[in-house]
Amino acid sequence: MNWDDMRFFLAVTHAGQIARAAVQLGVDATTVTRRIRRLEQSLGHTLFEQRRDGQHLTEMGERLAAKADALERAMSDVTEQGAHPLEGVVRVSASEGFGTWFVAPRLGAFSAHYPRLNVDLVANSGFLSPSRRETDIAIVLARPRKGPLVSRRLTDYALRLYASRAYAERSPIASKAALRAHPLIGYIPDFLYAPELDYLEEIDPQLSPRLRSSSINAQHRMAAAGAGVAVLPCFIGDTDPNLVRVLDDVRITRSFWLATHRDVIALPRTRAFVDWLVGAATADRELLLGL
Repeated sequence: MNWDDMRFFLAVTHAGQIARAAVQLGVDATTVTRRIRRLEQSLGHTLFEQRRDGQHLTEMGERLAAKADALERAMSDVTEQGAHPLEGVVRVSASEGFGTWFVAPRLGAFSAHYPRLNVDLVANSGFLSPSRRETDIAIVLARPRKGPLVSRRLTDYALRLYASRAYAERSPIASKAALRAHPLIGYIPDFLYAPELDYLEEIDPQLSPRLRSSSINAQHRMAAAGAGVAVLPCFIGDTDPNLVRVLDDVRITRSFWLATHRDVIALPRTRAFVDWLVGAATADRELLLGL
């Protein structure tokens, strides 16, 4: 086995796609594919399976990735005194809203502090899996109960009802019961990727959204345009001056959890990002909790 092939294997493992790994390595995709095939032939096992969204580790691939990450971590520890340890790529998976409205605006400060560290922020509906090596860090809505993961609560956060200023002035809402007469904005039930996103039933079981989207950013834009009333995280609703809170007595609380593969958590770049994000959440606790 050519040990240099392991570098290509790890790049694809962390990037999730051969094309993306090729860019990070500074080579073409054909070279990466050839290296992976050579490694698979030397081991006598298939390490990746091709899916629509890229390469996914097989069971053998996951076992090899654990050993390779441990080796990478050991090499990082050995070279820490002779070279800058915080370089490379850290991939972070977050919900669309938290990734867009909280993490992204603060990443410039992190990057300025760690100029040799690249951050891939995957912010969309759904999460990449640290168990399957799709991401280094996942910010999820519930604590993972299985898999080789290390998890911790990042922060609690609050959600409230919001409408545009013009809508609130034109159509005042005095009670929860009065909400039933207003167009509500929410998720498409068939596309709820986490049960924690089912907010309206918690307010009133008879409420259902008339305008629906799988995207929290689309829901925000509908509310900001005066289309109706939406349940939004306070770090979104309180950040937009065009929105106002509706029914101050309605407040929903949820939590964000950090999940990291146990073989990756000790890497300096992973520790640096986790420590920074925990500090950012602590510093902006009032915004997150809607206080």
